Amino acid sequence: MKGPVEISSRNVELPEEMVGLIQEKAGKLNNFHDGIMSCRVMVEVPHRSQRKGVSYNVRIDISVPGSDVIVKREPGEDLYVSVCNAFDVAERQLKEHIDRQRGDIKRREVKPVGRVVRIFPEDGYGFIENLEGREVYFHENAVLGGKFKDLAVGSLVTFVEREGDEGAQASSVSLS
Repeated sequence: MKGPVEISSRNVELPEEMVGLIQEKAGKLNNFHDGIMSCRVMVEVPHRSQRKGVSYNVRIDISVPGSDVIVKREPGEDLYVSVCNAFDVAERQLKEHIDRQRGDIKRREVKPVGRVVRIFPEDGYGFIENLEGREVYFHENAVLGGKFKDLAVGSLVTFVEREGDEGAQASSVSLS
């Protein structure tokens, strides 16, 4: 971090050990991103309720090249837990920021599409033909939402292909 951590509070006096905890947690953020330019932490008590007690809001503003990471955690009844939770979220957001900069974005796997070619409703199983023309076994328990009875020969379905005891097997089967 290029500068010191800026810690401020509103409507609450921060104990020395809490200031130390915030500085320690902010310092550990450097392990995830070495280009942090500044880190500002605001702890506040928005209002006091006689019934609910004290609640704490924690906001962390982190400046990194290209953008800012802002974390705002709202009412937590324990100051220590609120601060730790806010820094956990900041850590996760910094990791996501780094992944976006590198282009390491998770891509959702597209389920293959197939067509039901044989079905045996009385026995509770059938076969799907995948795009390569290969038949894949499926059991009625693999059909999502209990929709096995809605399947017929020719129905388009999406599925996840797994290797079973006796060859290819479909799971997570759903009507397209």
